Amino acid sequence: MILPIIIYGNSFLRKKCIEIDKSYKDINFLINNMYYTMYQAKGIGLSAPQIGLSIRLFIIEYHNFFKQKLKKVFINPIIIKKYGYNLISKEGCLSIPNIIENIKRKNNIIIEYYDENWKKYKQHFNGLLSIIIQHEYDHIEGKLFIDNILILKNLLIKKNFNLNYNLYKLYKLSKFYKFYLIYRSRYRNRNRI
Repeated sequence: MILPIIIYGNSFLRKKCIEIDKSYKDINFLINNMYYTMYQAKGIGLSAPQIGLSIRLFIIEYHNFFKQKLKKVFINPIIIKKYGYNLISKEGCLSIPNIIENIKRKNNIIIEYYDENWKKYKQHFNGLLSIIIQHEYDHIEGKLFIDNILILKNLLIKKNFNLNYNLYKLYKLSKFYKFYLIYRSRYRNRNRI
């Protein structure tokens, strides 16, 4: 069954999710529906908050250059460590359609999680796989990938999604916007000389 994907602007995407246990009802049915929804949306990852569930669960399916497939379920994950150099990669999100931006994330992570059979793992991931996991992990922490981009670009994305005008007014009052106005006025004055 295809599940409805919550779109940016819905406050549900900003909630920090809660852990679940083995008694959670129909977890395998939910995971299968999440995979089906992700395939239909042509995604490589999907988190529970994106389908309206405030639980610490996400799925990924990754195909590398060697045609190797990695399909994983992460239940109650905790990123223990992020380290290594920063990777900049293009990211998009099923909850923020048609927006793709360069995002900087750490190359390596160590994460603890349970799989769909409640087997516990502590694993190291790196490269693109690390980035995919960090992106989905952000969702269960109430964060979105656009939180990691330049503030003014973030504002333009918010305006494109027709968010509440009050958010825009609050942003204009923030210190970042004031700094931008000062910088812009100085830069324009230099060009006029």
